[in-house]
Amino acid sequence: MNVAILKYNAGNTQSVIYALNRLGIEPIVTDSAEELANADKVIFPGVGEASTAMNFLYNKNLSEVIKGLKQPVLGICLGLQLLCEYSEENDTKGLGIFPITVKRFPAKDKVPHMGWNNIFDLRGPLYKNMDALEYTYFVHSYYAEMSEYTSATSDYILPFSAGLQKDNFYAVQFHTEKSSTAGAKILKNFLDL
Repeated sequence: MNVAILKYNAGNTQSVIYALNRLGIEPIVTDSAEELANADKVIFPGVGEASTAMNFLYNKNLSEVIKGLKQPVLGICLGLQLLCEYSEENDTKGLGIFPITVKRFPAKDKVPHMGWNNIFDLRGPLYKNMDALEYTYFVHSYYAEMSEYTSATSDYILPFSAGLQKDNFYAVQFHTEKSSTAGAKILKNFLDL
């Protein structure tokens, strides 16, 4: 299977590579439109800041490439946020796959939300054969609103979309590559789509 990890100026690519290696996959890391279009699956990871990451995608002419992908695409953390319409982080226009606003957590508790938290109300093929309540690893200060595209929910200060799905686009706010057994199952389910 040909799995492409989107190369852009956001971290955690190596962790995603290791997680895929554990599942027997040797991915390519690329910012080539042709390689992304020809991949069986595309993973859009991310650790970083929204506006800088979006500027990089625009400058590399990758925003339209991503929106045009027809194979399964998985956004992780910042990848989820950039697939949304808009982020409050530095007033950033996203890719608009999900017509959702990404907001900053209110300062009612420690921000960023960091560590293990449960995900629930799991819907869709990404969560096949999973428990109703799973624990995954989060590090984020911004969250996607609840919407009709919410495929998993978590709660920190308020309920938010821990997962999203629309057509061939899947996204998770938590880090699958750092979420132990649950993360490995989700990655495996994505690869099996």
